[in-house]
Amino acid sequence: MVSILNLVLPFFGLIFIGFVVARITRQPVEALGWMNTFIIYVALPALFFQLLSKTPVAELTQWRFVVGTTLSTFAIFLLMFAIAMVRSRRDIASSTIEGLAAAYGNIGYMGPGLALLAFGPVAAVPVAMIFCFDNMLHFTVAPLMMALAGDEKRGPLALMRDVVLKIVTHPFIIATIVSITAAAFQLQPPAAVARMIEFLAGAAAPCALFAMGVSLALRPVKRVPKELYLIVPIKLILHPLIVYVALNLIGSFPPVWVFSAMLMAALPTATNVFVIAQQYGVWVERASTSILATTVISVVTLTALLYCIKEGLLPPDFLIAR
Repeated sequence: MVSILNLVLPFFGLIFIGFVVARITRQPVEALGWMNTFIIYVALPALFFQLLSKTPVAELTQWRFVVGTTLSTFAIFLLMFAIAMVRSRRDIASSTIEGLAAAYGNIGYMGPGLALLAFGPVAAVPVAMIFCFDNMLHFTVAPLMMALAGDEKRGPLALMRDVVLKIVTHPFIIATIVSITAAAFQLQPPAAVARMIEFLAGAAAPCALFAMGVSLALRPVKRVPKELYLIVPIKLILHPLIVYVALNLIGSFPPVWVFSAMLMAALPTATNVFVIAQQYGVWVERASTSILATTVISVVTLTALLYCIKEGLLPPDFLIAR
C-alpha cells in the first residue's frame, strides 16, 4: 500500500500545488493560456512521439481494443444522458453536459502521466489509442447533441466540417499519426531533435497536473448539483468496471492494456466538460463542481484501483481466471 501511495500522492500533490499557488497569487484565468498552449501543442505531443515512434506497428492495430473502450465510454454517456433526460423532462442540452460529465475523463492532462508512472512505457500505446478515439467520440457527440437541442447555430454541413476539422487538427491526434508513421518506416529524428523531444516530454506531466490544479482553483464552486451522487459513482467506479468487462468479453489483451484502459476510465471528469458547458451556456457552474468533486474523490478511488491491480486482486482476464 505504501508503494501505491508513493505513486499517487505526488501525482495529486502537483494538482494541489497548482491549486494552492493559484489561490495565493490570484492571477486571472487568462494567465494560464500560454501554459495550456505549451502542454497541448508541444509537451504532450512530444511525449506521445517519444513513446509511440519506437513501438512495433503490430501493437498499433488492436481494433478490438478500440471498439471495446470507445463503446464502453459511449455506453456511460448514454446511461447518464438517459437518466438526465428523465430527471430534466427532456432537456437535451443540460442532459448532454451531464452525460459528458460522467463519460469524459481527464484523459489528456492526467491520463498519460499517471498510466506511464503506474505501468511504464508499455502503457503508451493503449493510452494514446484511448485518447484519440475517445476524443473523436466527444468532439462528435457534443455538437451533434447540441444541434438536436437547437443550441447549435451552424448548419449541418458546417457542423460536420467543423467536427472533422477539430478531430484531424487536434495536436494529440496529429502527434499520434506522425508517431505511427515514424514507427511504420522506422524513422527516428536527429540526436539534437531527439534530445529536445526528451526535454519536452519530461515537462508534460508536471506542467499538465499543475495547470489542472490552477484551473480547479480559478473556477469557484457556487452550486452543488444534486446529480453528483450519480455522476461520481458512474464516472469513477462504473466506467472502469464496464471497460473491464467489455475488454474481457471482446478478446484477450495484454494485462497492461486492460489495466491502462481501466485507469483511463477511472479518471475524474475532464476540464473540457466545463469548456463545452461554457461554450453553449448550459449547466456551467454544475459542470465546474462535477470536475472538482470527481477530482477530489478520485484520490481515493484511483488509489484503491491501483492497489487492487498491484496486489493481484484484479485478474486482467477474469474469464480465464474463473
